[in-house]
Amino acid sequence: MGRVTDVQAAVAVAFRSEWGQLVATLIRLTGDWDLAEECAQDSFTLALQSWPQNGIPDRPGAWLMRAARNRAVDVLRRQAIGAAKLKEVAALQVAQAEVEDHGVLSDDQLRLIFTCCHPALAFESQVALALRTLAGLSTVEIARAFLVSEQTMSRRLVRAKNKIRNAGIRYQVPGAAALPERTMAVLGVLYLLFNEGYSATAGADLIRHSLCGEAIRLTRVLAGLMPDETEVAGLLALMLLHDARSATRTDETGGLVTLEEQDRTRWNADRIAEGVALLETTLRRGRPGPYQIQAAIAACHVRAPAAEETDWAQIAALYEQLARWVPSPVVELNRAVAVSMADGPAAGLVLVDALQAAGSLNGYHLLPATRAELLRRLDRPGEAADAYREAISMAATAAEQRHLVRRLEEVAPGADPGRDAAEKV
Repeated sequence: MGRVTDVQAAVAVAFRSEWGQLVATLIRLTGDWDLAEECAQDSFTLALQSWPQNGIPDRPGAWLMRAARNRAVDVLRRQAIGAAKLKEVAALQVAQAEVEDHGVLSDDQLRLIFTCCHPALAFESQVALALRTLAGLSTVEIARAFLVSEQTMSRRLVRAKNKIRNAGIRYQVPGAAALPERTMAVLGVLYLLFNEGYSATAGADLIRHSLCGEAIRLTRVLAGLMPDETEVAGLLALMLLHDARSATRTDETGGLVTLEEQDRTRWNADRIAEGVALLETTLRRGRPGPYQIQAAIAACHVRAPAAEETDWAQIAALYEQLARWVPSPVVELNRAVAVSMADGPAAGLVLVDALQAAGSLNGYHLLPATRAELLRRLDRPGEAADAYREAISMAATAAEQRHLVRRLEEVAPGADPGRDAAEKV
């Protein structure tokens, strides 16, 4: 028997690591996206009921696949689906080897990614649908990633599924001729999957590493499938360089640790070496793109022997290049930070104030947080405190809020962060 807390933790980890494999395989077998999600969800519900009495299985993924498969068979029988389809699903009862074969499951996941990223779907719908079905992210989580409301994202997901069903979009990895047009959407899926894991904080370390590891693994598979696509290699390098710092991003209490405060001796040297080597090889091909540029920015950070030796002028120049590929206020905000480090906080504040006046980042907590940091460096504590309070009220996680409250305390000791923020932290 397992303790309830241990079981809940094991189910949470299994959800993040196994959901995509379950749904992808069930979609292939049943051809029904909603049924696949329903049966996958039911398998986790059954795990919460069974594992406390029977113990956590040695191979949670195999256990969940059996449970989801059996649930699919039951549903199909009850609905009197055609004999051919029922026979196809029931065959899983004797095809246990497939459950153990991660290569087969990887193929299913690639099919799922490319199906979600069919050009008949809008880009936002492609990414959102794949995050829902492949990663098991909730509608709320996906809406947060896109900075839209939950209701808007829910409608988008329903429309995307209906489009796939009504248009008869096939569940497959496209042929070589069709791969390029689908590549950027697939890369967007993988990077958002990585970021969702990377942004998780205290209490979710295993979940974070599961998501990041899954994104890196799938990107490696894609790189093998498309060895001449420089942006695939660029994304893989970017993920590796970010992941190299993952162990130092939070302290023992779960608090955020800023890049300049991280212990560089704990960064993963193997990840850095692999990421830098991959990036250098890719850049020599002379076909730059946004993921390669972002990887070059990450390389500037990890190659600096100390925070004060970071080449911020180079990073600012790279962000300027990135803005040409990806005209985004978030990119401009990051460029403002780099400019502030290269040319001083006053230069950065001019750019940040322009972004604030434009209103394109309303509700994005990093805008007032960045402004607060620049005001702090300019020795304008009163204005910095107001900006910190604004950022605290917008921050999505408790760890981010705690970090901002600490910063607020530094510029205004004893300051009230605001009742709502105080309740959250």
